[in-house]
Amino acid sequence: MILTADTAGERLDAFLARSLPDMSRSAAQKLVEGGHVTRNGGPCKKNDRLNVGDTLTVTVPEPKAVDIEAKEIPLDIVYEDEDVLVINKPKGLVVHPAAGHQDDTLVNGLLYAMGDDLSGINGELRPGIVHRIDKDTSGLLAVAKNDRAHVWLASQLKDHTMARTYEAIVVGSFREDSGTVDAPIGRHPTDRKKMCVTPRNSRDAVTHWEVVKRYRGYTHIRCRLETGRTHQIRVHMAHIGHPILGDTVYGRKKPELGQDSQCLHAGQLCFRHPRDGRPVLVFADLPEYFREVLEKLEKMG
Repeated sequence: MILTADTAGERLDAFLARSLPDMSRSAAQKLVEGGHVTRNGGPCKKNDRLNVGDTLTVTVPEPKAVDIEAKEIPLDIVYEDEDVLVINKPKGLVVHPAAGHQDDTLVNGLLYAMGDDLSGINGELRPGIVHRIDKDTSGLLAVAKNDRAHVWLASQLKDHTMARTYEAIVVGSFREDSGTVDAPIGRHPTDRKKMCVTPRNSRDAVTHWEVVKRYRGYTHIRCRLETGRTHQIRVHMAHIGHPILGDTVYGRKKPELGQDSQCLHAGQLCFRHPRDGRPVLVFADLPEYFREVLEKLEKMG
């Protein structure tokens, strides 16, 4: 494919990540390092600064064959057609294989249930997976059955037209009934497993929230993501002094109300269908663990 730079001074890898659907900055860097990108017909480096009008030729290699074991894992499929399916992921299920989780992930279950009927854009690690949610976050996750659907859905993530709404229980009480957290998120400077609000090496992140109900010492809120950064809601809520109940990474270090992981549920997903552009709206009821916490809070008064 041929791309033309429209901004002077932008880094090559940043431009590629901005311009190509489903392309992260790290993936763009690998393309450049692998010799799959030329600038004005010649070689280039990932940190090259572009000039307006520079012509980039990008060759995206075919995805590698999937080398992941298919395994029967119960899947709660709440929507499915020939292009897309939406899974209601339970708390505790890892989305794709990683260290310590090679054969017990959502991807393993998808391969067992769908076989080759998944997109291959993400190559050997994440067949079909368009976006992901944390292991201990429950709720809705879109899966593409073919590459066309994958590109279409990924473009909606990139331009913020895929609407994702979460339910959360946070520590403390809000004075306002709604608000917005607009704070850039990047990798934590000392703990590489964590994210944080920082102006350095970060990306814009916007979370809109509203109060559902107030309890003694806690609040049930609903969050709508405008962007989709790693751990975004967890980081943003902690940043404004209202960490998510049970989040021992970004909040209080000891379990509360029997919860040792975040009370966060992706309850609503809305996207335009890749075949005809019609809106698709999918809901997932609050899971049992979440309802049990609300019952405890009700009894507390």
